[in-house]
Amino acid sequence: MNNHKTWKSFIDFETKRPYFKTIKNHLIADNADGKIVLPKPKDFFKAFDSCELEKVKVVIIGQDPYHTPGVANGLAFSVNRSSKLPPSLKNIFIELESDLGIENQVGDLTAWSKQGVLLLNTSLSVCAGLPASHSNIGWENFTNAAIDLIQKKKNIIFLLWGKHAQKKKHLIQENNFIFEAAHPSPLSANNGFFGCEHFSRTNNLLINLGSNPIDWQLE
Repeated sequence: MNNHKTWKSFIDFETKRPYFKTIKNHLIADNADGKIVLPKPKDFFKAFDSCELEKVKVVIIGQDPYHTPGVANGLAFSVNRSSKLPPSLKNIFIELESDLGIENQVGDLTAWSKQGVLLLNTSLSVCAGLPASHSNIGWENFTNAAIDLIQKKKNIIFLLWGKHAQKKKHLIQENNFIFEAAHPSPLSANNGFFGCEHFSRTNNLLINLGSNPIDWQLE
């Protein structure tokens, strides 16, 4: 694991806990059964590798990685540069253009992550073709602990899109900020994701907090 040094003590501690052995055993068993586990193991912790703990100022919570081989890159909602845009990411970009006039064609969100946007799935792996297949193997213990650590920094902006992400509200204490909207999936985007203006609202709040806004433009 190539975890960024700012996360090292957290990750070292959590990966030694009993629940993490259960995660490893599930991954080993799935591989032994011939299942394809996504993303590549080196990308399980990509969200932490590309976003330093000290720089986190925005958190976007996803559910689990895309379950089509070659698509997921370890960041919530993000895809490899060569991949077509999945429907949810298309809708995220539609809202971004409506909100701030920014057009993005590339689905790799690493540039957001490097600016302090933690793109965190609550499960960090999945079996190909089987969405949510690793949702109950222990990953949420790990990612809940990460959310708890981040929110203790205070003045963090959490973007909770959809009911799954909104279940994490109880982990977030006062002195942080929460923006909620429907999930950007085509099944729900028209029920409150479109028009939420979370990108401009986030940047306005960051400016008010004396922090640099996020450049949402992707090259």
